[in-house]
Amino acid sequence: QVQLVESGGGLVQPGGSLRLSCAASGSIFSINLMGWYRQAPGNERELVAVIISGGSTNYADSVKGRFTISRDNAKNTVYLQMNSLKPEDTAVYYCNAHITALSRRVYAYWGQGTQVTVSS
Repeated sequence: QVQLVESGGGLVQPGGSLRLSCAASGSIFSINLMGWYRQAPGNERELVAVIISGGSTNYADSVKGRFTISRDNAKNTVYLQMNSLKPEDTAVYYCNAHITALSRRVYAYWGQGTQVTVSS
């Protein structure tokens, strides 16, 4: 069993910054991918950023140049540095990870979600 624990959400003014963290723990052989999704009320959950095991990253067009995804492999933790935040960024942010278990099977896990609100 694997758990993803998120932290770092909150209320911030437009133009401000937040850093989200997501730490994976449990019976992990390796982490293939970690990423961030977000979901606003009435909207579908959308991909924000992803980082794969080789270190390559991809971003949604709406956050390119403002958000940076990174990881600390020793801590099994992924971060999302969010700068120049806009009201449109307001959503619940979910961590997602594709993890190879000790059995070598790959499973997808979700964090509990953390609220990000951008408002003056």
